[in-house]
Amino acid sequence: MIKTVKTAPYQDQKPGTSGLRKKVPVFSQENYAENFIQSIFDSLEGFQGKTLVIGGDGRYYNREVIQKAIKMAAAAGFGKVMVGQGGILSTPAASNIIRKYKAFGGIVLSASHNPGGPTEDFGIKYNIGNGGPAPEKITDAIFARTKVIDAYRIADVPDLNLDQLGSFDVAGMTVEVIDPVADYAELMEQLFDFGAIRTLLAGGVRIAIDSMGAVTGPYAKEIFEKRLGAPEGSVRNFTPLPDFGGHHPDPNLVHAKDLYDDVMSADGPDFGAASDGDGDRNMIVGKGMFVTPSDSLAIIAANATVAPGYSKGIAGIARSMPTSAAADRVAEKLGIGMYETPTGWKFFGNLLDAGKATVCGEESFGTGSDHVREKDGLWAVLFWLNIMAARKESVAEIVTKHWAEYGRNYYSRHDYEEVDTEAANALVAALREKLASLPGQSFGALKVAAADDFAYHDPVDGSVSKNQGVRVLFEGGSRVVFRLSGTGTSGATIRVYVERYEPDPAKHGIETQAALADLIAVANEISELKTRTGRDKPTVIT
Repeated sequence: MIKTVKTAPYQDQKPGTSGLRKKVPVFSQENYAENFIQSIFDSLEGFQGKTLVIGGDGRYYNREVIQKAIKMAAAAGFGKVMVGQGGILSTPAASNIIRKYKAFGGIVLSASHNPGGPTEDFGIKYNIGNGGPAPEKITDAIFARTKVIDAYRIADVPDLNLDQLGSFDVAGMTVEVIDPVADYAELMEQLFDFGAIRTLLAGGVRIAIDSMGAVTGPYAKEIFEKRLGAPEGSVRNFTPLPDFGGHHPDPNLVHAKDLYDDVMSADGPDFGAASDGDGDRNMIVGKGMFVTPSDSLAIIAANATVAPGYSKGIAGIARSMPTSAAADRVAEKLGIGMYETPTGWKFFGNLLDAGKATVCGEESFGTGSDHVREKDGLWAVLFWLNIMAARKESVAEIVTKHWAEYGRNYYSRHDYEEVDTEAANALVAALREKLASLPGQSFGALKVAAADDFAYHDPVDGSVSKNQGVRVLFEGGSRVVFRLSGTGTSGATIRVYVERYEPDPAKHGIETQAALADLIAVANEISELKTRTGRDKPTVIT
């Protein structure tokens, strides 16, 4: 019943910041997915008889790989697999299931915000027992194993009916097909004041939640329409589709433009939100006000005590290094810890487990807290509605009052996608060579105060992560940051982050790109971006 299959290694299975991501035609090569899954199991120990959680975002090839993973888990000696009905589990819901049922770990099948379809993206990542992404020591071990693997083990049994709830036997291992939504919705009811949000919506505040043809559709329908009483139709694009209905399920001003335009129209909704492919990202927009993810983190932290789950206050805030310093000013005023980490949610795990941080965020539309060990899109949406209900104010009022109290961090990210990999690496290498000579140089009115390649020293386990992004800091608090993204599947994505702090409320009404124009020009000059990449403008501006 258990068979051993001879295989040969692939040399391109190095996990990035969120697991292994490749195009579907790559993953569908002979034994490609099996090799990686077996390498995960070969890199772990102590899981005999334990529980493994498996689920994904419903994208193309999701069901096929789940069947492989279940059969291989049985062959590896797991005692039980919990899998979402239809193969569906949002990434934060998977994290919650791992934690709630004390599973050994989980396999999450997703390429997050990347497109789906027969020629588009697919991904596999392993989450550890705290519900969070595997740390680098585990992903490094998995990669090392993929380079030498010569066989995998799999149960030779028929496929399981993933659409039928209940418990089943697969080669002596129990497989429980669970409702993917119930446990997550219950957790949200514990954290937020659903009664106050119901009153807000019943009072005439109209919301639009765009699930972008992706995984949060069933979660959003259950929570916003059924439990909170939003009118039917408030949740859009709610059926998870293998190709996300043609959407690029990335909740930003480019790919969620229809939602943005609707909220900004005279007769549109008062509040809009979108989530991504696997449900861990969010975009928040109110009438007349787009909320940057950096500001969203700061405002959630500043108002955290309005939500029942955070009524006793928060221990600290953590943000990725490229995320704006808006949250730093909140932490300073609250007298709590502030932690700056590399990009990648796994870096927050130690801080959350140690009780040093409660709320975390990244500028790439990710926010979350210690309730799970992943970022959580619908959690952020519910937090905003809870804040609106408690303060009885609109999104625009909440944001402008926050700026008046803390100052405004003008902030933008310019993405140059699918750049030639060699050109992108050469650009970063040239920047690193310039670091020592930049301090003291002036570019117009901007004078460089410091420049470095960010390194993170984990205050919990003492580990060091180097080369996490080139920073150029200017006098007065402005900065530009350059880094290569680890979430794409083809070419390289160069991300340029631009930030200016403005304490004067009289200057808070400037359009963001105009407020940052001189910094953007200097960033291009220092990096020689146009010359080295041939790009005249970014692919995406957020």
